[in-house]
Amino acid sequence: MASLSNVDQITNLHKNNELQLLCFRLEKGKDIYGVNVFKIREVVKYKGSLTIITHDSSSLVEGLITMRELTVPLIDLKKWFHYDPHMPHKDLRPYAIQRDKGQEDIVMICEFSRWTVGVRIYEADRILNKKWTEIEQTSGIGATAQNSKLVSRTRYFDGSLVQIVDIEKMLVEVFPWIENEKEEEMRRLQRFNCDKDILLADDSPSVLKTMRNILTSTGLHYHDFPNGQKLLDYVFNPSTNIDKIGMIITDLEMPEASGFEVIRQLKSNSKTAHIPIIVNSSMSGSSNEELARSLSADDFISKSQPMQIEECIRKFLMKQNH
Repeated sequence: MASLSNVDQITNLHKNNELQLLCFRLEKGKDIYGVNVFKIREVVKYKGSLTIITHDSSSLVEGLITMRELTVPLIDLKKWFHYDPHMPHKDLRPYAIQRDKGQEDIVMICEFSRWTVGVRIYEADRILNKKWTEIEQTSGIGATAQNSKLVSRTRYFDGSLVQIVDIEKMLVEVFPWIENEKEEEMRRLQRFNCDKDILLADDSPSVLKTMRNILTSTGLHYHDFPNGQKLLDYVFNPSTNIDKIGMIITDLEMPEASGFEVIRQLKSNSKTAHIPIIVNSSMSGSSNEELARSLSADDFISKSQPMQIEECIRKFLMKQNH
């Protein structure tokens, strides 16, 4: 069992615009994938029982596992890589991770967006330290079901490719009712009349899509960016009217410049320090929130919650109109 959380480590990495990736494989000797370690509570060898909750061959949830009185759904990541939302009834059983009989399951216990899930992988490899500037964005490249699951990439110690998984998209596709609840909330959102713009930065296409829908429902103008550096480039472009920017909503983990770097640069500059910055993050641990607030972020919300976003608009944007 490997525990992966450490508050001081989180603080130091973010201050240096760095991240750590847990590298892993879904098949022996095959491609290397990565997930930010701050979304992973621990990696365990699981030899307990599995409570089957469905016999549907297209199900992405294998069942429920229990460890130390915590019961969580188990997702086979390789099955999800072959899942296509346009073919929801496709038989996914042939794509399950294969282990020799009697071998223990390797499970990442992931915590993000206030959810805890077990994610089955073939093997955990090692932890890779990288600067966010070394992360290359890939979202939107190609059109296959598999590469739409990936958000960015970087290089392993030996120069081979490490593909970073869009773990938020996995949650949405495994539990589609989460988005259905958000859509129901969107229908209840208040529409605002404001001439200020909202700037939005997130590297996950699925999150950007949700956020666009939320902000459109509020009737507000916005500009969105696929990473923190693109947002900073826009803000500090001489042609940008900074007075027109009413609020910024940013993710924390993004290629080129993290959300922490966005906060640091904007709050330390006298021309932009007054702009409210809202952190919209699936990394919902208290250490991330404390660090964001220590850099003078104005608020911290769990990923893409419509009513929380409406409250921030009312609290930080609308008061500028009065």
